[in-house]
Amino acid sequence: MEIKEAVLSAVGVNFSQYPSDGKPEIAFVGKSNVGKSTLINTMVERKSLARTSSQPGKTRTINFYGINNEFYIVDVPGYGYAKAPKSEIERWSRMTEEYMQKRQTLVGVVLLIDIRHEPGENDRIMYDWLKHYGYKIIIAATKKDKIKRSQIKKNVSIIKKSLGLGNDDFIVPYSGVDKSGKEELWDIIEKEFNL
Repeated sequence: MEIKEAVLSAVGVNFSQYPSDGKPEIAFVGKSNVGKSTLINTMVERKSLARTSSQPGKTRTINFYGINNEFYIVDVPGYGYAKAPKSEIERWSRMTEEYMQKRQTLVGVVLLIDIRHEPGENDRIMYDWLKHYGYKIIIAATKKDKIKRSQIKKNVSIIKKSLGLGNDDFIVPYSGVDKSGKEELWDIIEKEFNL
C-alpha cells in the first residue's frame, strides 16, 4: 500500500469523540510494550505519528489515524502490565471493550504478539474474545529482529499452537527496525479487510 497521508484524526475515550464519517477502521491491539506504536509508525512511514515509549501503558486513549483519507488505523490501550492505578487500568479496559464490541465501522483486528515469547494468558483471552465476536484477525509477531533468523519458524509455530490458529489464519513476523514484514502485512490487511 502506498501511504500518501497519515494523520492523527481523533483521540477519544467515548463514542461521541470518535470519527463519525463511516470510514472502515482496523484496530491494532496487543499487550503493553509489545511494540504497537513502533509497528504503526513503520507501517505508515512516519517516525512519531504514534507516540512510542519504553514505559508500558503509554496509550491511554483510543487514537484514530486517518490513512489516505480512506480508512483508520485505531490504536487502543495495551492490555496487561502498566504503571497506573487499578481503577485507571479498569477504565481503559472498559473503554476498549465497549469500542471493540459496539463499533460498527470496525472491519478487522491486527493482534500483536511478541515473537520472542509464547503468548501469555492475556494474549489467549484477547484472541478468543476477538474470535467469539467474529472479527477477522491478523497476528503480527513483533520484534523479530531480536531473535535469530533460524528461530523465526519455530517461534511462529509456538504462537500458532498456543493460540490454536488454523491453516487459514494469518501470522506475519514483523520488525520495526528493518521494517521486514511490512509489505506482507499491508497485502493481507488490504485483501482480508477489503480496503
